Amino acid sequence: MLKTFRYTAIIEGISYLALFAISMPLKYLAGIGEPNKYIGYAHGFLFIVYMILAVVLTKERQWGLKRFGVLFLASLLPFATFYIDKKYLKDDAKSLN
Repeated sequence: MLKTFRYTAIIEGISYLALFAISMPLKYLAGIGEPNKYIGYAHGFLFIVYMILAVVLTKERQWGLKRFGVLFLASLLPFATFYIDKKYLKDDAKSLN
């Protein structure tokens, strides 16, 4: 489950950056709105999956409210999902092996 969450966090972070760096400039600077629609849908879906997995893992591993808060904040800030993967999730994955 942790491995799935790590992959989801990375993909969610990439979709968030794609939304800001690719589709929003295309929409507002070039007047091309289609990519924003599809990247936005994908990002929204990944965000929901990320949050569901964060809740499940927090309960399963008894991480506590503080760590859940960090995971939640990471989903709102660009590049933060990459940071939490390296700082929090990678060490937990190593301890499982």
